[in-house]
Amino acid sequence: MHDFAPHASTAKEIAALLSDAPAGEALALIERYADDPRKQVQRAVASAQKRLERDEAERARVRGMYELQHELGGDGVVLGVDEVGRGSIAGPLTVCAVALPDDPMIWGINDSKQLTPAKREVLAAKIADVALAIGTCHIEPSLIDAIGMAQALRAAMSGAVKDAGVEPDCVLIDGNPMHIHPKEKTLVKGDARIAAIAAASIVAKVTRDHLMISYDEEYPEYHFAECKGYASAEHIAAIRAHGLTPIHRFSFCGNFLETPSLF
Repeated sequence: MHDFAPHASTAKEIAALLSDAPAGEALALIERYADDPRKQVQRAVASAQKRLERDEAERARVRGMYELQHELGGDGVVLGVDEVGRGSIAGPLTVCAVALPDDPMIWGINDSKQLTPAKREVLAAKIADVALAIGTCHIEPSLIDAIGMAQALRAAMSGAVKDAGVEPDCVLIDGNPMHIHPKEKTLVKGDARIAAIAAASIVAKVTRDHLMISYDEEYPEYHFAECKGYASAEHIAAIRAHGLTPIHRFSFCGNFLETPSLF
């Protein structure tokens, strides 16, 4: 147990305690050392206070996502739906549908684009642990070429909702109306505003990234592990050097080939 008497520890030791303490302990330390005259301690107190304020703002942000979800979706089963890979030139379009309980809240949840890959992995695991339902649908490149992106997106969203295996009372979708479910509601930037849509964006991103990394082993020249099928400079150079693979969207790639008629 730590001795928190004002001068029983060195300033360096107190600063270390304030830096590492969890929220409840940090608050007690801040109160204990608020009047300590040493500059190093005062800097540590101020830093700890800012950390607690950031933490509380983050928790308020997440609580707001659950509150808006409840406001729009009601008390029943709410499926959040989001996609990844729409703008990719290789690999599938992937859509996930996720239903979350009100409790426990998943702290840190956000639009997948706002998260690091490592954070997405951690959150995807938490979502898998607590979700009431998760549905996934991939639309392969050949079908995207055949029916176009708009129809592919509707098919993927419908497929993900069906794969979730629940009868939703509300389907919340990021973006514009898709007309894929009679209980559908849409919200622009919903992946950053609704908990279940954010969860769907995270699961979709992690699922598709894993798939593209596996394709990298099959087609190492195309840098799929890094670019995830998007049009990076290295990916475009590989297309020009080696042509297209079966997982490329031919209708998306004509500008990157010297002789588009090849396909």
